[in-house]
Amino acid sequence: MNITTYPRRIICLTEETTETLYLLGEQDRIVGVSGYTVRPPEARQKPKVSAYINAKFDKIISLKPDLVFAFSDLQADIAAELIRRGVTVFAFNQRSIVEILEMILTIGRIVGSADKAMQLVTTLQNDLDAIGESASRLPYRPRVLFEEWYDPLISGIRWVDELVEVAGGDSLFPELRECQSAKDRIVDPATVVERDPQVIIGSWCGRQVKKDLIRAREGWAGISAVRNDQIYEIKSAYILQPGPAALTEGLHQLHAIIERVVS
Repeated sequence: MNITTYPRRIICLTEETTETLYLLGEQDRIVGVSGYTVRPPEARQKPKVSAYINAKFDKIISLKPDLVFAFSDLQADIAAELIRRGVTVFAFNQRSIVEILEMILTIGRIVGSADKAMQLVTTLQNDLDAIGESASRLPYRPRVLFEEWYDPLISGIRWVDELVEVAGGDSLFPELRECQSAKDRIVDPATVVERDPQVIIGSWCGRQVKKDLIRAREGWAGISAVRNDQIYEIKSAYILQPGPAALTEGLHQLHAIIERVVS
């Protein structure tokens, strides 16, 4: 079928849709990306048209997109303005592993690469299964605190929590994973002390994790993870983007950390 049947000029306002299109071999359709895009590196050569919650509307219009991919309620105002300006917008809202895989399949259908998308999802699912099988052989499942932010202290979003469990750990705050808003996942540092994580993994939304800051929190010196020096960092580009990066590099880093802790 002729490529003109499908969107030819796509702008991606978040990285995971950009990475997905590259993995599908459809990168030539991309005419604009988020300034936060780092995967794949070559995508940074594309025109940068947005941050996360703001966008260069005139620049977007000048690129004449026939489709813009957005993500979540945080980009709702951007999407609304683009729609008012006559642009077609598709907003994803994936928050779980299953929803990430569904996002990939949806993008595949939109650009006429459904078969490639299914192959990619199958590969990702096989990798998830392999890591899960490896995790099942670990001697025990450590309690894991995943820090999405440090002040206030915010626990991991749903897909991160699920990946922690696939990788072989038990989330310290599983009851918060359904909360979409970060403010609803704020936790009391004193509660962390009570639950005593054996591993702390930080990914501070683009900031370097400061282990000394974690160790210095009131009452945290006695936490197992602090006492045993089991504090780690995973860069946000690998784990906080709800797309292929989280299901590949992010998952593998999580599993490697947990393996190291329980060995």
